[in-house]
Amino acid sequence: MSSTRVAVDVGGTFTDICIMDEATGAIRIEKIASTPDDPMKAVMDGVDIAGIDLAGVTMFSHGTTVATNALITRNLPRTAMVTTEGFRDVVEIRRATKEDLWDTYKDVAKPYIPRRDRLTVRERVDAEGNILEHLDEDGARRVAEVLKKRGVKSIAVGFMNSYLNPENERRMRTILQEVMPDVPVSLSAEIMPEIFEHERFSTAMANAVVSPVVVNYVSRLGEKLEEGGYTRELLLLHTGGGVMTPHAVRDFAARLAGSGIAAGAIASRFIGNLCGFPNTIGFDMGGTSTDVSVSYQGEPRITKDWHIEYGYPIRFPSIEVLTIGAGGGSLAWQDEGGALRNGPQSAGAFPGPACYKNGNEVATNTDANVVLGRLGTSLAGGKVMLDAGLAEDAVRRTVAEPFGMELHEAAEAIVRVANANMANAVRLLSISRGYDPRDFALCAFGGAGALHGAAIARELSIPTVIVPPSPGVTSALGCLLVDIQHDFSDSFMRRADDTDPADIEALFQRIEGEARAQLDREGVEPDNMVLSRTVEMMYQGQWRSLQVDAPAKVTDVADLVDAFHSEHEREYNFSRKDAGVSFFRVAVKAVGIVPKADLQKHPERAHSPDPVGRRQVWFDGQAHDAALYQRETLEAGAQIEGPAIIEQLDSTTVVPPGMSAAVDAHMNIRIETKV
Repeated sequence: MSSTRVAVDVGGTFTDICIMDEATGAIRIEKIASTPDDPMKAVMDGVDIAGIDLAGVTMFSHGTTVATNALITRNLPRTAMVTTEGFRDVVEIRRATKEDLWDTYKDVAKPYIPRRDRLTVRERVDAEGNILEHLDEDGARRVAEVLKKRGVKSIAVGFMNSYLNPENERRMRTILQEVMPDVPVSLSAEIMPEIFEHERFSTAMANAVVSPVVVNYVSRLGEKLEEGGYTRELLLLHTGGGVMTPHAVRDFAARLAGSGIAAGAIASRFIGNLCGFPNTIGFDMGGTSTDVSVSYQGEPRITKDWHIEYGYPIRFPSIEVLTIGAGGGSLAWQDEGGALRNGPQSAGAFPGPACYKNGNEVATNTDANVVLGRLGTSLAGGKVMLDAGLAEDAVRRTVAEPFGMELHEAAEAIVRVANANMANAVRLLSISRGYDPRDFALCAFGGAGALHGAAIARELSIPTVIVPPSPGVTSALGCLLVDIQHDFSDSFMRRADDTDPADIEALFQRIEGEARAQLDREGVEPDNMVLSRTVEMMYQGQWRSLQVDAPAKVTDVADLVDAFHSEHEREYNFSRKDAGVSFFRVAVKAVGIVPKADLQKHPERAHSPDPVGRRQVWFDGQAHDAALYQRETLEAGAQIEGPAIIEQLDSTTVVPPGMSAAVDAHMNIRIETKV
């Protein structure tokens, strides 16, 4: 291909590569085993195996697990934190909460920076931003010299109330850089200029500890790509749903934590919009876990309440994704009360499900689907052969005999419990957020998403399921569909009835100036810059805020208050229009549009394809004679009536009895659940 776009999504087991021909929109895919010790090796090996000429690549987009894995494994360089005297333990005290309130013996993990490397200096800013005590520069230099002797590789600086006046933090950075010019310094007032010191300090701490790891990886990868002939900017996917250039990564490295999870949410939103469904629920089910996301009116749901480890929030705006321990390898088991459970324990990649013939004897979701005939015994084009006998033995031993069930009844019980767990996850991101699942389409992908998608949709009365052309590598496709994006914000804590709209407008204009300057440094042309405004508001006396859109020019505070009441009504099913409202924060999302190639479109011809075979498949306690199809042979316009099984290299799609499926012009399978 003379002009191509390449997206690489690094997962824990496989690295997926998606290659698009700009001229035709045709996509091809490659998979290669990941190399956890050095993820870059799998990336470059995959480029070689795929035969990609880097000199002809116009965009290289990358979703990476480097930051996430560094935080999970705590394989981190020695990092220090400098904070206001008396506030050394803010990140260890946290909010004094626990993930499991009733587990007395389970403690929250220690901070990423141990206490011995959290040092203090004298300085003080009051709650209105006035400097009560300027930075003790002699003390600051002593701290810098100590950290230099300790050989720290990165430093976070978090001072009290610096979000209102960052002068002391900036002076501290200057002193640190005079002593250690090559050590990166993360300022809390620049990373997250907001009230709530724990959240601000924690975000700065996470940014500091991953910065050396991420910057080193990005620099090495950029050099390798350049050696191969690539001449454009390397684009790194971040959790907010956009991409960053290496220049931005140096300042906001922690934005790459959770990068790979965001890719799937982006892809499901794109596919939903492509199919005419602005409201889409992303359902990404793999071997170990399931990721659920929501896009409403064409935009993903964004949250700032997320973390890699409980107790240490990373408050960068992020696509909201709920991950649960439910996948093809999830184990069936009996709890102490005698009830059947499913997951989160998993057989993993090895030994894997019992039918993989690697020694596991406990039934998994994959084994149950094999017993039910929904999953064939030949996968990945014959490269993986499953043993149906071992699957039956595992289901019989794990569930059928202990619960006094018939074999197929037991297998269906396993799948139903798994489906109930996943349906509950969808409810948490839809119904509990004020969204009706009946107004959405379900985009099912991942290795097992299409296997369970129709059942989940039926459980939640979702009318349509969309299965992308290559479900197993859909997350990699998401990396091709993103723009450069940054989020800028500043605190604005004021009562709405005491606010001059000119003050809000002035703050927006200042932030927008910073946003345009950042995009300009990254080579984005002015015509490709898109800035969108939001404000966060709350009822007076609350501390949790809601975000609403702000106009291109703020002239009336009342309009913003009305928008807040409406959003509160949608989110919580009530509003208090007689109550006072306060502003909390103003924000600007700055997007640099990356030109996108159109996906290949095929002419549709309505027809009923001939099945390649038939087999017995169990649904609702009965065996059905189901038609088998090979997805690679299905053409646009193909119409299929359930029960049917559609097999392909990286996934299997189940069309239950009473449902129908059709292949659209972009080769997506659309299942109509007829609920």
